[in-house]
Amino acid sequence: MTSVRGQPSDTSPDGLSGRLLPVLGAFWTSGADGVLRVGQCAVCGRLLHPATAVCPSCESTEIGLAPVSGRATVVARTVNHQRWLPELVTPYCIAVVALVEDPRVRLTTNIVGIPPEDVEIGTAVRVQFRPVADVWLPVFVPTGEPPGRAVWNLVPEPRTVVRQPPATRRFEHRTVISGIGRSRFGRRLDEPHDRLTLTACRAAIADAGLTPADIDGVCAYPGAPVGDEATGVAAVARRLGIASNWQRGAHEVPGQTGVVIAAMLAVAAGLCRHVLCWTTVRTHERPGIYTDPGDRRVAGEQAWQAPFGAMGPASWVALTASRYFAHYNAPVEALGWVAISSRRHAARNPEAVYRSPLDLAGYRAGRPISSPLRIFDCDVPCDGAIAVVVSDAAVAPDLPNPAVRVDAVGTQLSERQSWDQGTLTHQPNVFGPARQLWSRASVSPADVDLANLYDGFTFNVLCWLEALGFCGLGEAADFVARGDRIGRSGELPVNPHGGQLSAGRGNGFGQLHEAVVQLRGQAGERQVAGARVAVVTSGGGIPANCMILTSDR
Repeated sequence: MTSVRGQPSDTSPDGLSGRLLPVLGAFWTSGADGVLRVGQCAVCGRLLHPATAVCPSCESTEIGLAPVSGRATVVARTVNHQRWLPELVTPYCIAVVALVEDPRVRLTTNIVGIPPEDVEIGTAVRVQFRPVADVWLPVFVPTGEPPGRAVWNLVPEPRTVVRQPPATRRFEHRTVISGIGRSRFGRRLDEPHDRLTLTACRAAIADAGLTPADIDGVCAYPGAPVGDEATGVAAVARRLGIASNWQRGAHEVPGQTGVVIAAMLAVAAGLCRHVLCWTTVRTHERPGIYTDPGDRRVAGEQAWQAPFGAMGPASWVALTASRYFAHYNAPVEALGWVAISSRRHAARNPEAVYRSPLDLAGYRAGRPISSPLRIFDCDVPCDGAIAVVVSDAAVAPDLPNPAVRVDAVGTQLSERQSWDQGTLTHQPNVFGPARQLWSRASVSPADVDLANLYDGFTFNVLCWLEALGFCGLGEAADFVARGDRIGRSGELPVNPHGGQLSAGRGNGFGQLHEAVVQLRGQAGERQVAGARVAVVTSGGGIPANCMILTSDR
């Protein structure tokens, strides 16, 4: 079946039915004549996508749409098998293509006209518009030319310049992590989420030797989700009887545990003495696209991805992972070793959601999600809550447990927060925080006894290992092979509690909680011998952070 101008309609076999559509704008209607148009600065001529209000090169506000050839090169691709919406027909190929006029200009799209699994990085493609409702979606078809090796130069490796702080005095040193707590964790628990939150918060307060009356600051990630205000900062503080001097609950922080860093700043500034921080997770909360099913329109960053079936973090991470393994010619089975190592560690953690053994054959048998990611590459959705108390360092001698100190944090936002316009060989925004961390630290990577690395996906671990300098670019696959070096007795134990891959999704708070347990020497069977220095990271699709924690024991 064909549409106007002889182009395939959205009901063709390689089309996606039931697409989410973008909020209408000039780009989405400009392809009616079959010509691809992208943003262009009228002053300096730079091409831009998505078009911005201000040109990043010359700061002109004279931005319009300009025609381009419609020819491009595939620089990342994934075959998606997950049916994110009931109407989506799988499998289909999601790709990032770089325009021949300027490889810095990339579009997330679909490659059609050939079987999804036959699409290669380096494939030359040309645009083809597909009308759906009131928009013209640019998809791409292969030109038939052989893949070009020059594609490897189209995506540069990450480069970060550390911005030196204006002062050498560290706010981190004025604080300690004084208490930790958690509720039970599990899949589809029959306990209300606000009760799980209160359980974790009360446990953390008690662990610090405090009462709710001692707490004078509260913060949470992500704050009060729509429709569940009971776990927001105001509601929890009220139910615990906390009178706070300061509060915060928001998404826009450097990593999910960025609220803990915000708490450190509040304590160091003298606003508070003890700040309670927490996160609450839900089995049925699906990351990615949130939209009114009757409206089916998306805006913002996701408007450039969702119409092509790139529905959430799994698709975005898969695109970057595909580029990484091709760029560095690294073995994809490295992802499996990360998953296997996490399961080995979880076997020693009685609170982990999944503890059964996993080997490479079992990993490979897991159902595909979005190549190269399989089900065991993804963290475990669950119900639960984790809380942390940040206190003034002066209270350290009086705590019932050994104080855990913060040697340094890294939060630098060094690149554009985008899954297709910024770094494409690694997850966005890990190199900035990592390099800033070491510029502020009194220790080096060689001093680290364990690394609790954010693992919403196995690929996140590879990115953090390289960003933090535990191995070189492209070397993480060898570093994690067989799981020996990242095992509990290895060179660098990674996520000894099982991480989010096996212990359960915890918004990065699980990594922080486990680091405190390890540094106190309270991890029991999974204890890393002689643990004194830990690095903890957070963030897998939002601006990230990392911390170095040390023990007082």
